[in-house]
Amino acid sequence: MPLGKLRPPWRPGPLRRGTDVAQSWVVLATGVLIAVAAPAAGVVAGSAVDAATHRESSGWRPVSAVVTKEPATRITVDSGTGTGGRVHTTVRWTAPDHTVRTGETTLAAGVHVGDRTTVWLDRDGALVRDPSTPTDSLAESVVAGTVVGSAAGLLFFGAERVTVRLLDRRRYAQWEKEWAEADARWRHPQQ
Repeated sequence: MPLGKLRPPWRPGPLRRGTDVAQSWVVLATGVLIAVAAPAAGVVAGSAVDAATHRESSGWRPVSAVVTKEPATRITVDSGTGTGGRVHTTVRWTAPDHTVRTGETTLAAGVHVGDRTTVWLDRDGALVRDPSTPTDSLAESVVAGTVVGSAAGLLFFGAERVTVRLLDRRRYAQWEKEWAEADARWRHPQQ
């Protein structure tokens, strides 16, 4: 059908039904929600993840520590260079209250007993993982925003499909009723 002949179903017409008008508005509202609200939800989620990452690591502080146990084997590949990796090991450090503490953490591969390294402590003095790099933080934010935006879009689309299905059922019921009334009039004409 040529685009010039397309007319919105909410315009007046002899065959227009209430369900047609409702369906048109539902489709229009869904389109606007998918185009505007889903990306906005993604941006808000990404910003929230970024802010939470910065808020979490803002209270962390680096401390010099000594490796006290020979690390086992490599556990992960280092994302920075694609080689190396991270290993579990035990370290010893001096807390701000001048007590000596030990704990397990992950460090870059290649450390040995007696090597000095930097570990991170939270506000309570407990060992934590290294703070996220700006690249890691950005990647986490983008992934969270993409997932939330996509999920919101799919949720809006699914709600629209369910609503249209319900409107179709109502429309078919109306047609069935009207056909039954017309059939009764044709079978038993009034004399």
